[in-house]
Amino acid sequence: MSADTSLPESARTVVVGAGAVGCSVAYHLSALGAEDVVVVDQGPLPVTGGSSTHAPGIMFQTSPSKLMTKTAHYTSRLLSDAGVYDEVGGIEVARSEERMDFLQRRVEHATAYGLPDPQLLTPAEVTDYLPLVNEDAIRGGYYSPTDGRVDGVAALQWYIEESDADFYGHTTVTDLDVTGGEVTAVETDRGTIACDRCVLATNNWGYKTGKLAGLDLPIAPVEHQYAVTEPLADLAGADPATRVDTADLEVPGDRRIADAMGKAPSRPVGRDQDHSLYFRTHGDALGLGSYNHESLTVDPDAMGENTAERQASVHDFTDEHWERATHPDRDTSPKRAFEELLPVTEGVDFSATENGIFVFTPDGMPVLGETAAVDDLWTGLAIWWTHSGGYGRILAEWMETGVPKLPDGPVDTGAIHVNRFAPHAGSKRYFVDRGGTRYRQVYSIVEPNWQPDDHRGLRRSPFHRRQEELGAEFVQSGGWESAQWYESNADLIDRYADRIPEQEGWQGINRSPIEGAEHLHTREHVSMFDMTSFSSIAVEGAGAADFLQRVCSNDVDVDPGRVRYSLLLNEGGNILADVTVVRLGADEFVVTTGGGNSPGIHGAWLKERAPDTVSVTVEEGARTTVGLWGPKSRLLLQRVTDADVSAEGFPYFSAKRLYVGEVPVLALRVSYVGELGWELWAPAEYGGRLWEVLWEAGQDLDVRPMGGGALESMRLEKGYRLWGTDIDTDVGPVAAGLEFAVDTDTDFVGKAALAERRDSGVDSRIVPLTLDDSTDRLLSGRPVTKDGETLGYVQAADYGYSVGASIAYTYVPTEHADPGTAVRVTCEGETYDATVREEPLFDPGREKILR
Repeated sequence: MSADTSLPESARTVVVGAGAVGCSVAYHLSALGAEDVVVVDQGPLPVTGGSSTHAPGIMFQTSPSKLMTKTAHYTSRLLSDAGVYDEVGGIEVARSEERMDFLQRRVEHATAYGLPDPQLLTPAEVTDYLPLVNEDAIRGGYYSPTDGRVDGVAALQWYIEESDADFYGHTTVTDLDVTGGEVTAVETDRGTIACDRCVLATNNWGYKTGKLAGLDLPIAPVEHQYAVTEPLADLAGADPATRVDTADLEVPGDRRIADAMGKAPSRPVGRDQDHSLYFRTHGDALGLGSYNHESLTVDPDAMGENTAERQASVHDFTDEHWERATHPDRDTSPKRAFEELLPVTEGVDFSATENGIFVFTPDGMPVLGETAAVDDLWTGLAIWWTHSGGYGRILAEWMETGVPKLPDGPVDTGAIHVNRFAPHAGSKRYFVDRGGTRYRQVYSIVEPNWQPDDHRGLRRSPFHRRQEELGAEFVQSGGWESAQWYESNADLIDRYADRIPEQEGWQGINRSPIEGAEHLHTREHVSMFDMTSFSSIAVEGAGAADFLQRVCSNDVDVDPGRVRYSLLLNEGGNILADVTVVRLGADEFVVTTGGGNSPGIHGAWLKERAPDTVSVTVEEGARTTVGLWGPKSRLLLQRVTDADVSAEGFPYFSAKRLYVGEVPVLALRVSYVGELGWELWAPAEYGGRLWEVLWEAGQDLDVRPMGGGALESMRLEKGYRLWGTDIDTDVGPVAAGLEFAVDTDTDFVGKAALAERRDSGVDSRIVPLTLDDSTDRLLSGRPVTKDGETLGYVQAADYGYSVGASIAYTYVPTEHADPGTAVRVTCEGETYDATVREEPLFDPGREKILR
């Protein structure tokens, strides 16, 4: 609609932002039958003045993330069918052997996630596709034939024409009305639109629009450089017709940028990640993009509006960042690096330049979903053109059906959920700094288990000082400092040396043989594991039992003192979470779950569904927890409590309130490592004393601290699932091997969809693999194949020190899931023979855990 058309007084859905994401959401909502959708944008249509219309539109689809790869591929197919995508292919070049290893990983990830025909190229093969590249400057390349470039303005125009939504340009949102905890209207400079739900698709302005609803969304704007050369003789004759004549459109700011972006490439798009550069042809000119400069973060409160002279998301090109080496990890300037790779650029003039603005989150992933603080306020932020079609589809499905999915099935949302962030992430100082770090890493080779240096020590357990004294190697997740291993246990390496194989190369980076030693020690003695980052959720009040029975897949209406493992499912019967439900009284329960993003996502989900008579309190940080595990754990615990902790007096999957020394504890007889043991939950202020009492009483039992590395290998030996890794919203209980956590005699969310899936059968199942002839540790996201066919990919892997085998978990087609099936796994350029095994690999009779 034109800008002079009056706004409607109400709409079912208002989408704020008519860029790549907002238009995609509106289009997909319409395709799903949603009616009365209105899209507003502060800029003109379709050239809004956001990053969607100044971006060069390059689309490289391959990512270590399955979801990012799948959303990119969906986007490329959607826009290709729409006729606004140039499928010229994409080539990433390597200037070092380390980068060639990286490109091998690209092939493995692309193969694992189903991208067509990924290839490694020799230098000569690269220059066959890209003759302007200096063959002597590179070691080789990675080629993805379906990569390419989206025509941004044409794509937005196509979305607007094909959608049933109504679009309004020149409409600035001035406020979001929130009443009773839910969004009720969108106020603009042209009037107020009452609505049932609202979607924020404002990317560069994501922080500012979130603030209108009282939210601190961690969306950090950052500049990066792009320049288009004058026409080059080497590209003479390459002048394809533009899809959209921008001369007929209102264009904010420098029209030369929009004009240049409309010219299509005639050759593959390219990347030189060793120098943080990318490039493509614009007809007979060359476009040069650079992340090769210091992070130029922008105050998110300072994101302004378009003017006749300036596009709001474009800043002036800064020559010093082009001509000097200002990136902290690069010693060559963008100008010089381009001249080495593309000699034709030496001395060339530019016809258009920009410092374009786009955004990063603290973890570099998008922000999707309904916010916990404001009902019916949805987000689609921190998304680039590459993934915009896919995420728009996912968000539309989520809003309409309750099941986030793409055409080939549900997707995992834990890593992209708006509610995943810890409270500190809303600090502008924090997320702008972390956004700058993510910018710096865009094209860097990031090591496994890499950890940031800044903003550390934000959340520390009461054991932290003692852990430091024991030489803990800390990793950060959700702001929590968690020990991965302890240098105080280095003496155990000699004890178990013959059972801890050396891990070389990429697989061994940021790891220690101490992790294996702690694993084996726990199996034989007793260890203490800091579980403070894990979360408890108190569910109390009249009707609490009925409420939990409705949201849990298992029967949780048990006697007080009993514990049940259960799942939370969405409407599609897929796994939102796995939880432990503890009944303490008639109307008193504690639900325990993992740390990281779980408290925000799952706590909010429970709160949203709880009736008025039931209180749901996420106790993150309010309790501290020690996992006391190992065959000597009963002996140690009995020394420090008067309670009966015998097998008969304290059976498996039961709970008791007791005292450890003088510390009040909620003790759960559960174990995530497959050994006899307990989780000991205490008020946070008692944590230091809890550690001391256990530590002092266990010295003659050789009690040791245990870190997260040992936890991971031990849980894989037992086949215990980890939400966000082995299970997520992309799988259901049957495929995940968790049918035992479903009681079909109860009525729960997702039951109907689950029953339908059971009747029709599942296509794939999770299985453990072990390598036949190698002790190498595999890495996630690597393809699992049989007879040349890709069956799946590695979900999680580690070396099993107790079973003496390298373990990987994967989902494979049901017909290949039988134990004994021979498969192959490719990792770091080597292909391994492997065999499907029956789970659990360790202690299948549960003799150790039930003793």
